Amino acid sequence: MKSKVYYSKAISPEALIKVYEALGVELTGKVAVKVSTGEKGAEGYLKASLIEPLVKKLNGTIVECNTAYNGARNEAAEHLEVAKAHGFDFAPIDIMDADGDLKIPVKNGKHLEYDLIGKNFANYDSILNLAHGKGHMMGGFGANLKNQSIGIASRNGKAYIHSCGQTEDPDACWHAKYEQIEFIESMAEAAKAVADYCAENNKKILYITVMNAISTSCDCDSNQDDPVMADLGIVGSTDPVANDQAFLDLIWNSKDPGKDKLIERITSREGEKITAYAEKIGLGSTDYELVML
Repeated sequence: MKSKVYYSKAISPEALIKVYEALGVELTGKVAVKVSTGEKGAEGYLKASLIEPLVKKLNGTIVECNTAYNGARNEAAEHLEVAKAHGFDFAPIDIMDADGDLKIPVKNGKHLEYDLIGKNFANYDSILNLAHGKGHMMGGFGANLKNQSIGIASRNGKAYIHSCGQTEDPDACWHAKYEQIEFIESMAEAAKAVADYCAENNKKILYITVMNAISTSCDCDSNQDDPVMADLGIVGSTDPVANDQAFLDLIWNSKDPGKDKLIERITSREGEKITAYAEKIGLGSTDYELVML
């Protein structure tokens, strides 16, 4: 059976809540809302004014993990200050690897033996993977799969994924040698590890991607470039593979000439191949039904 992906062309706090409610799963207990709070200097991150009503409806906590690169968010104290400066202090903020990480298994991975996620992830009963759809300098694009792999990984875990399983050292990982497709597949394996951990520990998880301010670079880039195409809307699903595939298809099928720059960024990094590999390892399906809201 095809996965359902719910689609709103409108982007507003009300539309975001409508997509969440369409998923038909209530996030209960202690709810983590995983967003990218944005590197200092970046502009494209999801704005507090957009997500605040939904986060408050869920009584959620904004969760993040420290970056592997040396910037304004590689240490918890400064990371927290950047998140506050970007307006996310309307809710509690948890830098989940501030006190270390948690090792979880990667099942049948080609590249990763395990995943290292923020230690505090274990404290939550439900998770909203709330991604900003955009390009990415290393991964081609970022949406739910990236938000669940690199995003939930601890600083050392990010290094482990970025090096395709060669090192947990954030300084050494950038010197690791690998083929680009190995990095793309490593992200999928880490995302699958988080999904498996949630399933085994009775943690609910939902996936929403807001496709606005779509640039070729990520919110982690302090010199993030300007948007290259018009906003596409919001997609939501219980299936992260279907949701990422819908984002890609909306780009490819767009009549906006600016899509060419984004497609070049994605394909030059083999980013579009992540969904097929994620499907192959059992994370979800690239076969979906788009349900208009």
